[in-house]
Amino acid sequence: MLKDKKTGFIGGGNMAEAIIKGLLAGGVAAADLTVAEPFPQRRDYLAERYGITTIADNVELCQASDTIIIAVKPQVSNAVFSTIENVVGVNKLVISIMAGVRTAAVEGALTQGARVVRVMPNTPALVLEGASALCRGANASDDDVVLTRHIFELIGTACVVDEKYMDAVTGLSGSGPAYVLTFIEALADAGVKQGLTRDTATALAAQTVLGSAKLLLETREHPAVLRGNVTSPGGTTIAGMYALEKEGFRGAVMDAVEAATARSIELGAK
Repeated sequence: MLKDKKTGFIGGGNMAEAIIKGLLAGGVAAADLTVAEPFPQRRDYLAERYGITTIADNVELCQASDTIIIAVKPQVSNAVFSTIENVVGVNKLVISIMAGVRTAAVEGALTQGARVVRVMPNTPALVLEGASALCRGANASDDDVVLTRHIFELIGTACVVDEKYMDAVTGLSGSGPAYVLTFIEALADAGVKQGLTRDTATALAAQTVLGSAKLLLETREHPAVLRGNVTSPGGTTIAGMYALEKEGFRGAVMDAVEAATARSIELGAK
């Protein structure tokens, strides 16, 4: 699907690096990947580690690429678009991973008819276990969506949603790693409180979360069913679950996602 196509990245940060790792692991040739990155040290690192081409010029990158992945902070997007708006024609696919930036905003900053797909990945993509959601712009084709999904499935899982749900995606999976890591930290702290060493408690907590997620994904059971399997009458687990329910654990998680979603909406409106 990506054979003989040139993929370029504007911005060579952590998420761009994660995608590069996925593309290379998926069989894409290093010669077909180029990154435009302003910092020489970062360019040298990416070139040496992955064998890809790195340059400083966004215009040169766009001219040489079939697919252009915009991987910069939203705050610098206007500066980026001002330099490339006349060189990104309708013959190129633009994939934006800028949080909160609507497809219409990207389309409006480029040549009329620009083909844009927006993606919200998350940080587990750095270990090729990301959860990404994507939505199509007004001019993107079915093939554009298929290609974009293929790219992000190389770094985890990917699903297609309507753009109106992208803020909810941001609040859930975009911000979700922070919630999960906080839970792991708290779980480990609880183990330390009960006398376990920090290393042992952290290892047990992290593996418990990893294994539980894998169990859920592979069995495709409802979470409540799997929870019921380890919640014996009058046992230890139900005692712990009661404590969580009494403190409003599930409500707190739902409130966190709602707050992050609301903030995403606010940022997107600016």
